[in-house]
Amino acid sequence: MTSLPHLLSAILFLTLASCSSPVNFYVLSPAGAPSTGDGPGIGVGPVTMARYLTERPALVFQSSSNKMELTDEHVWAGDLEHDFARVLASNLGRRLGTGNTRVYPWTSEEGMDHQVVVDVRQFHGTPDGAAVLEASWRAYQLPESRLLTSRSTILREPLEQDGFEALAAAQSRLVDRLARVIATTLRQ
Repeated sequence: MTSLPHLLSAILFLTLASCSSPVNFYVLSPAGAPSTGDGPGIGVGPVTMARYLTERPALVFQSSSNKMELTDEHVWAGDLEHDFARVLASNLGRRLGTGNTRVYPWTSEEGMDHQVVVDVRQFHGTPDGAAVLEASWRAYQLPESRLLTSRSTILREPLEQDGFEALAAAQSRLVDRLARVIATTLRQ
């Protein structure tokens, strides 16, 4: 026979367990299959992000001009800075027709023609049903590390429906759109 304290503990545990929401994990995804084959060597990174994006793993939604909302139930599955760099490298490779992409840190610049350094200032959902990406980025010619361009880019992408999965999908599309802007510069 179960004692009263054990029974109360079991009831409390089941009650708390039923109240907690499951955690949903999200990733950024490349816009298509990665490019294979030789081509120009592209290094992506370092990528840095505003602290509000990296201090917690939660997806971020801006509910008003000065208020950001985060939830413990909707989080990034990995390190957002690294995943952003990985997806940007894959999208750049696809857009430039090269399978020769690397994500910072790399052990050698051998075989690399360009380096793209990115500082992400905004990367979140907005109250009007969109996602926003604001980034400053620099492209360098390697191996001499000659600055080719330094730009800031602000992009908005509508969410196709409500919800955090739609937000992550819109953010993935934003990374691809940034890759398109950078690829255009590297082709010149």
